[in-house]
Amino acid sequence: MRRLRLTATALTLLCASAVAGASAPLIKKTYSYFDIRGLTGADLERELSKHGPVVSETGVRHPGATKIKLGGSVDYRSSGGKCRVLDAKVTLETHLTLPRWKDRNRANRETVIVWDTLSSDIKRHEERHAEIARQYARKLERTLEALHPERNCKRMEARVDATSKSIIEEHAADQERFDRVEAASFERRMLRMLRFKAAKQNNRS
Repeated sequence: MRRLRLTATALTLLCASAVAGASAPLIKKTYSYFDIRGLTGADLERELSKHGPVVSETGVRHPGATKIKLGGSVDYRSSGGKCRVLDAKVTLETHLTLPRWKDRNRANRETVIVWDTLSSDIKRHEERHAEIARQYARKLERTLEALHPERNCKRMEARVDATSKSIIEEHAADQERFDRVEAASFERRMLRMLRFKAAKQNNRS
């Protein structure tokens, strides 16, 4: 029996706004928060730009981010002139960085509505990144365990590597596509949410 470590990959995914089988991937999700202050919408925008998480590749700050680390290991068995995948264990770690407003109790109702709308959209966006990653972790594990045997384990390892690379690239493309769609619809989505929250607040008054 042989074991191959899957190459881990880390992706930082940004907020676009300013199990089948016998086993399941080992999934861990954690959160961290950065504090912002201010009493107006302009204050919040400035604070998000000043204190949001920095993406190392671009040096740009964002209002939220999701860091993804996907890896794992594959066990092989050679018997009867064939090498097959005995077991695949995919691991996924997602870490969400979200804003936390410290001056909510001092701000007026309009700013609170803006913040509630914006912060809920940021969290929804980052949670969706984490969910996309979970879907691909499951897909990777299922696909590796279903690979047909090869003549030897060297060929099997090469096939596992190629399959893993293909699915990881597909995952990255899906995440980027999600960001593009979100960015294109952000203003329309925010306006709709603001109107809904404002109407809800008025009905309570």
